[in-house]
Amino acid sequence: MEQIESPPFTSIAIVGLGLIGGSIALGIRERWSGCRVIGVDRRPVLAHALSSGAIDRAVDGLDGVGPVELIVLAAPVRQNVKLLAEAARHASDSTVITDVGGTKRDIVRAAAALPRPGSFVGGHPIGGGEKGGFGFARPDLFHARPWIFTPGAASSSAGLERLFRLVRGLGATPVTLDAEAHDRLMAFLSHLPQLTASALMQIAGSGAAADGLRLAGRGLIDTTRLASSPASVWRDVCAENADAIGEALDQLIQLLASVRADLKKGDAIDSLFDAAGRWRAELMKTQQ
Repeated sequence: MEQIESPPFTSIAIVGLGLIGGSIALGIRERWSGCRVIGVDRRPVLAHALSSGAIDRAVDGLDGVGPVELIVLAAPVRQNVKLLAEAARHASDSTVITDVGGTKRDIVRAAAALPRPGSFVGGHPIGGGEKGGFGFARPDLFHARPWIFTPGAASSSAGLERLFRLVRGLGATPVTLDAEAHDRLMAFLSHLPQLTASALMQIAGSGAAADGLRLAGRGLIDTTRLASSPASVWRDVCAENADAIGEALDQLIQLLASVRADLKKGDAIDSLFDAAGRWRAELMKTQQ
């Protein structure tokens, strides 16, 4: 992990202390103990975060945050878009605002209409887990993982540089992408796998029933790890990125249909497994 003597932001407000927001708070606390972290969420979540030492102060809304150097919007993606204007109203001229949502086009467009559009830099840490909520947050969630930023045309380069320092301090690797490119890429790398795993688990469960599932091997368990994810997060992601996800689903459906039509002959099976093996090998190179 990069050695950074002083925090890039000395005061941070995190709106939403679920898995991602909570892990950011815990990571900051572990990396820069002197940084002041304010949490914005529901009272039970705030109580948990306070008792764990993840945050210094708990407030019910952005109007109670006060002056901070960074505001992190870590609510579901549609809620983040609504919160952005409110965050901008409460921010000072020097405050940087970012988010952690899995879709970027809508919030980047919304930021362009702000009185100070340069204050916002879209962000998306590629770190998650099977289950959400502060109870599953951990300080090393982002270690050795990409953290994508999607700066708009007006985004402050100084703000982006400070965000780069922040995520490097949390163990992540910052990269930049255009918001349009980000959303299409995530449709294939994240959104399609989530929907596929959930659909697979539903079909396998309904076909095998509870007694049958007791005989399942590691293949089904490993393949459906994502099926425990909460729908509340993914409903917004699907709505915000429907066009790109639709394209990815269409390609999957077309491929499965070709396999379905060729089960007895097997040519489509050979082609599928050959291509999948090659791409799997490429994927695993990124994990070394």
